[in-house]
Order: sequence, then structure tokens, then C-alpha cells
Amino acid sequence: MSRAPITTALGLSTRVRSVSLSANAAAGQRAAALAAQGRDIIALNAGEPEFDTPEPIKQAAIAALRRGETKYTATAGTATLRRAIAAKYARENGLAFAPAEILASNGGKQVIFSAFAATLDPGDEVILPAPYWPSFPDIVRVNGGHPAIVRCDERSGFKLTASALQAAITPRTRWLVLNTPSNPTGAVYTEGELRGLAEVLRAHPQVAVLLDELYEHIWFTPQAPVHWLHVAPDLRERTLLVNGASKTYAMTGWRIGWGAGPKALVDAMTVIQSQVSSAPNAIAQAAVTAALDDPDQSFVAQARAAYARRADFVVRGINAIDGLSVLPLAGSFFAYVHCGALLGRERPDGRTIASDDDLVDWLLEAGVAVVAGAGFGLSPYFRLSTAAGDAALAEALRRIAAAVAALQAPASAKSALAAGA
Repeated sequence: MSRAPITTALGLSTRVRSVSLSANAAAGQRAAALAAQGRDIIALNAGEPEFDTPEPIKQAAIAALRRGETKYTATAGTATLRRAIAAKYARENGLAFAPAEILASNGGKQVIFSAFAATLDPGDEVILPAPYWPSFPDIVRVNGGHPAIVRCDERSGFKLTASALQAAITPRTRWLVLNTPSNPTGAVYTEGELRGLAEVLRAHPQVAVLLDELYEHIWFTPQAPVHWLHVAPDLRERTLLVNGASKTYAMTGWRIGWGAGPKALVDAMTVIQSQVSSAPNAIAQAAVTAALDDPDQSFVAQARAAYARRADFVVRGINAIDGLSVLPLAGSFFAYVHCGALLGRERPDGRTIASDDDLVDWLLEAGVAVVAGAGFGLSPYFRLSTAAGDAALAEALRRIAAAVAALQAPASAKSALAAGA
């Protein structure tokens, strides 16, 4: 991915010059700029639930305000929130975590940043299966590490295999990042696939596992996916679980994520957080505590059913468009769409679609904002969110189909075809 130069009268560090604005954020900025000009843009670029935060959660925040819970909290989060997170793991996952093994942060991204800041020395490697969430490699780089990218194509369902993991591990490997259900592909690891990865890791005790399970409750498989720590309980002391309220409870703007793992690691991450942001927002912590403690979790199941229906709708719609294809989705709310058949075609203005970036630009002109696969480490694809409302998804698919239909074979191909006729 190309990196735009940053200019300033101040000297910039090598660290900041090694990273770039998130592909998701950049796509969002472009879509917002066009919308500000009066353009009708359907934004399918962000992982943003269409649903509002459930009313009981909002009422819990209001009640916390009225109680005067507006002061600093402990850096790692309130004791009540960390107890609620621990109870969630016991209730939903059958996992025992003490509150001291849990850190609440300003979103899952800060948990990941703190973990790498606390453990990486210059040149240490982090294995990232591609496609990956775009922030992962840059968070590694900004903390002095080296992202070791392992391509995982459609033949493996976009999932890391045991043999590919074995080949990627070196003496400098410190972390393996796993994301299931996956952003951006919607893939979910099976029990057998996780067992294969665990077997490899047992031979490499220097490698820890960062399990990104932000989409834990958004799965479309016949049964809930098996948890990594049930497959490999012996690897608990080198596993960090990363989760949050954003996707499960439609609380993206509340900015509460958490990490659960070995106490020594959590303590070190807390030190990092104390020097970066201190504790997360006190009112948001109270709201998330209420969300986790509420015995009525019906919103979670209802939202998952809606996401499953929309995922099926999008997959059928995309696969009906000549030149595009997508695998069935097992979870999350993203579709990773293959667009290789469209490369080389020409827009009506004569410009060639030479890359997935070019196609994303063309779709944006057609009024649909998506994100190019280049930002996720695997082209030619683009990612779109299936979390939008039904009407928005239907109109987006109509616009995408029309935009693709407007693309023409290049003039040279037409001439060759005519000569052959």
C-alpha cells in the first residue's frame, strides 16, 4: 500500500513515517467529503452496526451520570466492569479469569497497541495472516516490530494453515495474530483448524497468540464456533484475548474494549495505558457493565439473525454480478469480494481499471463506499460491510451492478475479437 508523504515544519520520527492512515479511515474520509458536497453515498466501508445501542444500556449510562460517576477510575478499568467481563467469560465461554487478568481500554485497538508496546523489541516479528485488519501491521511497525505477512487465499478459505504457520515462524517470532470470525473475510476457524495451529505452537514456546474476537457473537455456522482456549487450554499463559462491546452491543462510539490474559502481561499493558490515556471513559464503563450483566441478552441473538440474513442477501447479490464473486460468510459483517475479472476493463471515460483501488474509486463515483483489498494485504478484492440496513444494501447492490455493467473490454480486446470473427 502506498504511503502519502507527511510534510511539516517539525521533524517527524521514523516511527510515524513508517505507518499510514488506516485504509478504513481513509475510505471513510473520502466518502464523507463527497457526502459533504451533497453526493448520495452509501457507506459500506466501516464496521458500523446499523442498530442503535439498546435502550437499557443508554439508561444505565444516564443513571451513572446521575450518581456522579464522572471521576477518574482505576487505570485498568473499574472493579465492577472487570468483574462483569470475568463473569462474561465464565458464563459464555467456560473460562476462568480473575479481574486482575483483565484490562479495559479505549476500544480493542488500544488493547492491541498496548500488548505490542509492552512486548516487542526492534525487529521482533508478528505473524499476520492476510487478509488482515489494516491496523495490525502498522501497530506492529509503530512499536518497532516487523509484520510477517502470510498470504491466505480462497483455497484455504482465507485461513492460516498449520503448514503455513510452521513455515513462517523464526527465532524472532513473538506473536501470532488470529481473528475469528474474521474482519475482512467473514471466515471462522473450525475446531480441527485450531487444533492444527495449536500443535505447531506447542513446539515454539516463544510465540504468543493474540486472539481478536471482536465479532465473537456474529456467527452464522450451525453451532457457535469452538473457543481457542477450549482447543488449547495449555496455551492459556501465552494467549491474550481481545474483545469489546462495539460490535456485540452496537456501541462503536462508546469506545470500550478489553484484554484478558496472563497477569504479568496485563500488568505491563496497564503501565503502557497509564502513560497514554489513563482509564477509559467512566460513563461508558458503567454502560458496558450493564450490558454484560443484563440477564436479557436477546438483542445479541436478534442482531445476529439480522446480520445472517443480510450476509446471505449480499452474497447472493454479489455472485449474481458478472465479474464479481464472494465466498459464503460464516461470521462477522463483512464480505471480501473478488474482482480480478474486472481488471483491464475500461470506464466510460476511457480510464482503465488496473487495480482494486481503481475499482473502488469507480464504485465511489457510483455512490457506494467500500475499501480496496490492497489495504487488507490481499488483492484483487474489496471489502464491504453487510451491517447496513436492508434498503441501503439493496440499493448499494443495484449501484454496484450498474457500475460494473458500465465497464467495457479495452479497445484492443474488442479489435482482436472483431478480427477473429
